[in-house]
Amino acid sequence: MRSVVQRVERAGVLIGDKQISEIGNGLLVLLGIEREDREADADYLSDKILNLRIFEDENAKMNLSLLDIRGEILVVSQFTLLGDCRKGRRPSFTEAENSDRALFLFEYFIQKTKNTLGHVAQGEFQAMMSVELVNSGPVTMLLDSRRNF
Repeated sequence: MRSVVQRVERAGVLIGDKQISEIGNGLLVLLGIEREDREADADYLSDKILNLRIFEDENAKMNLSLLDIRGEILVVSQFTLLGDCRKGRRPSFTEAENSDRALFLFEYFIQKTKNTLGHVAQGEFQAMMSVELVNSGPVTMLLDSRRNF
């Protein structure tokens, strides 16, 4: 399971002209689900993201987590994070999980995160979405449950 985590002042998801979710200060998480991912991968990433110390403390040091600042989170499924561009010019998505299993793990990740944080805003699984954000910092982190990077 891979994620791009962006610290944001605000973020939102639109489908067409309709805003379906939005957050203020917090994290935008783009989540890619890989073949053979399990609930343990979602558990690991949820815990890592919620406790990642990337918000500034009173000394302007990145020392606080989303939980510490009581921030918000927006999770968007993005299978293209599993795109392999090493060969040729067209990405291969053979490592992305099939849609039924990916939906299950996406919903599992959302529920796991809700259990700790409370409310979790989200995109719509498999929908064509527009994601708007104001990246704070900018701060962007790449996380992988298999610790490939």
